[in-house]
Amino acid sequence: MNTQFKKGVLELVVLMSLAKRDMYGYELVSEVSKIIDVNEGTIYPLLKRLTNERYFDTYLKESSEGPPRKYYHLTALGREHKDDLKREWLTFHKKVDEFINADT
Repeated sequence: MNTQFKKGVLELVVLMSLAKRDMYGYELVSEVSKIIDVNEGTIYPLLKRLTNERYFDTYLKESSEGPPRKYYHLTALGREHKDDLKREWLTFHKKVDEFINADT
């Protein structure tokens, strides 16, 4: 997939994924990778930025498989941002589809 396409939609996919349930970083990478081929080096800086922008809260949860894991939780502000991005995406997607499918 085109790298620019990935960059344009990655934030929305991360927000939509975390709207379903809280996840820790590697779990989120695995979830997002089902849709977009990404790696940890792409997701973690995005998580840090979105946390700094107060779209996520974080908390530690004990793990039976090692040290505690940092979970990401979508805040009310994050839900608003997700909804805004989703509306923008649907409008953008519709316009591009109409353009591509227009008779020329």
